[in-house]
Amino acid sequence: MFGMIEGTGFEVIDPSFNECLIGHARVERLWTGARWSEGPVWFAAGRYLLWSDIPNNRMLRFDETDGSVSRFRQPSNNSNGNTVDRESRLVTCEHLTRRVTRTEHDGSITVIADSFDGKRLNSPNDVVVKSDGSIWFTDPSYGILMDYEGDRAESEIGACHVYRVDPTGEISIVADDYVKPNGLAFSPDESELYIADTGATHTSGGPAHIRKHKVADDNSLSGGDVFADCTAGLFDGFRCDTGGRIWTSAADGVHCLAPDGMLIGKVLIPELVGNVCFGGPKLNRLFICGTTSLYSVFLNVNGVSPVGGV
Repeated sequence: MFGMIEGTGFEVIDPSFNECLIGHARVERLWTGARWSEGPVWFAAGRYLLWSDIPNNRMLRFDETDGSVSRFRQPSNNSNGNTVDRESRLVTCEHLTRRVTRTEHDGSITVIADSFDGKRLNSPNDVVVKSDGSIWFTDPSYGILMDYEGDRAESEIGACHVYRVDPTGEISIVADDYVKPNGLAFSPDESELYIADTGATHTSGGPAHIRKHKVADDNSLSGGDVFADCTAGLFDGFRCDTGGRIWTSAADGVHCLAPDGMLIGKVLIPELVGNVCFGGPKLNRLFICGTTSLYSVFLNVNGVSPVGGV
């Protein structure tokens, strides 16, 4: 669907946001019919986007060549966040099985992580891959708090952490001071890691912000000061562009944060946004997972290329 969609548009908060926009470009609604859309990931070789519809227990596929949408995987184990690795393989967080998996080129599934120190993970939520091949993921408890996005269960670990899986398969905790760690992304040069905390969903007065950590040569994290507080609901999934700006989900659409954390503008969407990613041949098309719908908009910025080279 092309042209202006009711409830969409742009809100310029700082003049610098105008540099990110294309004057005649408008938000497009590409498809609707989900219950809770999440985890978009772009595959350039096939010119398609995959994303999760968590409660419907399926992954969907948008084909940029003809605009069609089809089922990629169902059941999907209530998949949530997705990314690609350095070999362009799909890496997925699964609520139902409480694990992170990799889909091999032949379609088989490899388990990357499902436990730590002999205890089952909670419900892996979002995931990124660093250029050294390590896999970083968040593990809040949303998938075990109710039966809507997984199976209700008690947390065996008893806390919600951020983990790193070494290319050798060794898993370690990289951050243990989050209430509900959620979306995460590296800065363009991977010297910093941004992590959202959505603890306000279940803790009165809890966090609703993104924090910024320094990444050392040994992959340990330091710092962790609040980078930005959300002014509309919660930050969930987000991505960086090559200029160091963060494009993050929020209750009223997508917020664009300058490299210093200042909110400079918004892409307005008429429903709660769960996650975003850059795609298209030039990575200048922002795909937006609204609650029930998939949207996109062309921008005058380029997303950071995934380490998988797609």
